[in-house]
Amino acid sequence: MSCAQVQALIRSRHAAVLTTGPNTYDRFVRQFGNECDWPEVPVSIPVPTREGECRLYRCQEPVLDFPD
Repeated sequence: MSCAQVQALIRSRHAAVLTTGPNTYDRFVRQFGNECDWPEVPVSIPVPTREGECRLYRCQEPVLDFPD
């Protein structure tokens, strides 16, 4: 699929499980929505598509970096 097709699929369904390689998959979500369980937030990652890398969002716990 193209990047635009993948992004449209996720927007229309709010979340989708997609293959990311021969034996791997992941759940991707909209950037703004409530698809992630607390305390997780949508984090942008590069995902391979037909045209190259595409930025999608998946849920993961935020990394808190407090100054010393």
